[in-house]
Amino acid sequence: MVCSLATAFVTSAARAEPIGGVRQSEGLSAPVFGRIPDALDPSLPVVANGLNETVIGVPEDDIALETTVFKPDGAGPFPMIVFNHGKLPGNAHAQPRNRPIALAREFVRHGYVVVVPNRRGFAGSGGDYTGHGCNVEANGFGQARDVAATVAYMSQQPYVDKTHIVVAGTSHGGLTTMAYGARDAIAAPGVRGLINFSGGLRQDECAGWQKNLVGAFGAYGEHVRLPSLWLYGDNDSVWQGDLSAQMYSAFVAHGAHADMLDFGSYKSDAHRLVGDRDGVQVWWPRVKAFLAQIGMPTSVQYQVAEPRAPQASGYANLDAVQSVPFVDENGRAGYRNFLNQYSSRAFAVSDSGAWSWAEGGDDPMSVAIAGCQKQSADPCRLYAVDDAVVWKGAGAETQTASR
Repeated sequence: MVCSLATAFVTSAARAEPIGGVRQSEGLSAPVFGRIPDALDPSLPVVANGLNETVIGVPEDDIALETTVFKPDGAGPFPMIVFNHGKLPGNAHAQPRNRPIALAREFVRHGYVVVVPNRRGFAGSGGDYTGHGCNVEANGFGQARDVAATVAYMSQQPYVDKTHIVVAGTSHGGLTTMAYGARDAIAAPGVRGLINFSGGLRQDECAGWQKNLVGAFGAYGEHVRLPSLWLYGDNDSVWQGDLSAQMYSAFVAHGAHADMLDFGSYKSDAHRLVGDRDGVQVWWPRVKAFLAQIGMPTSVQYQVAEPRAPQASGYANLDAVQSVPFVDENGRAGYRNFLNQYSSRAFAVSDSGAWSWAEGGDDPMSVAIAGCQKQSADPCRLYAVDDAVVWKGAGAETQTASR
């Protein structure tokens, strides 16, 4: 979530998308989050914070799918995860290229190639999005064609271990992942399992859309033979009530092997779990156990830098609103709002009085500075990060985020 001047908007909210057989429940509600990485062996090789990110075109019939690849250094071959994105409201081509940095960082640390295709009609991929009206089952199968094309193409790359593949997705991408497992995965024997983060498709314009959604998962469950892990939270803004339990029950009713984890509440909305760096501590332990069960690697192979906050400066107490320099009363109101956010947060200001705050995502420091800079010709610098003031006064050169 970011706020610039007096305008607030959510960067990772997905309105139109989203549940194994054991259902589990873990109480992971917490007001404070903080990434606690595994202990690292300093002798491990280091992957630069860019994660060797490249953008390629994956051929799919008559078009190319704009696809982001993150990978470790070296020739491989590396195990692969193909990750499927959700769907924002509006024109699919207007949706930004998907870059799940927090998820990619964790998998690259563990030696994986992370492949993120934008499906047909999304972002810079060719063609147009085809929704199949209110037919959710057909929608999922249509989307899964692009996943199949991606798995087939990437399996031929010399740096990919085509015998160790997992397919995952969030929201609409979670539905797509399960549809892929029901039909196209048969042609890819190297795919060992499926991971569904809050998957489904919400269609408020369709009468009985919940029934359609449950029916689609039931249909997929008749054919999926791969093991799958489903992760859903209690305070999901898209899937309310017992809808996730209905989807899960329909899926496993025909013998599909799947485990569903109810991870409780996550911040203000469980649907944002995968987009947050803070969410890694919630989903990774269970995903790691699932990967081990299906014969995928789970040991840390690389060191990867994460966004690091500047040290506290002692300039002022965090809650001293009047100490924030340059800003007017609107800016002070914005800072009070910032103080009410979760602990992964940043507030930035400029000499001319522009300001912005950001919470969550992968790097709120960079987002806050960028939001402030859109409003100012003067350089923006960090005033506060997480629970500390880092500002050192006008003219200081140490206020930007570091890695």
